[in-house]
Amino acid sequence: MARRSQKLDLSSIWLFSTATPRELRLVEKSLDEVTVPAGTVLTEEDTAGREFFFIVEGHAAVRRNGRKVALLGPGDYFGELALLDRGPRSATVVADTDMVLLNMSQREFYGLLEEVPPLARKLLTAMAGRLREADSKVSALISH
Repeated sequence: MARRSQKLDLSSIWLFSTATPRELRLVEKSLDEVTVPAGTVLTEEDTAGREFFFIVEGHAAVRRNGRKVALLGPGDYFGELALLDRGPRSATVVADTDMVLLNMSQREFYGLLEEVPPLARKLLTAMAGRLREADSKVSALISH
């Protein structure tokens, strides 16, 4: 299990934002620690996603269409939509430094939902919130 040099706040991740403290502890137990060297491609744009990552140590570059669009570091996360479907990744993420990551596969995630059925409803609530937020942003762009 992970050494967790920092306090993990899974409730800050929109997907888990409506979970109870007990449910968050179960989610945390489902995470595996992985260490990767600098240069490792963690996700590749337009390929099917199958896992979620939470950064414990190190930094990674996010690239879309070959252009660097963001830098991620400790406390950041990516790939959460891959837990919900196997849709294509929206970006390529490459380790800039050696990294310690926590990850969860889609299979582990589905097992967690079977173990804790109320979590599925809460995740749907969180997803609805995100969709409404995105919809209001699109509406604001259209109205200008």
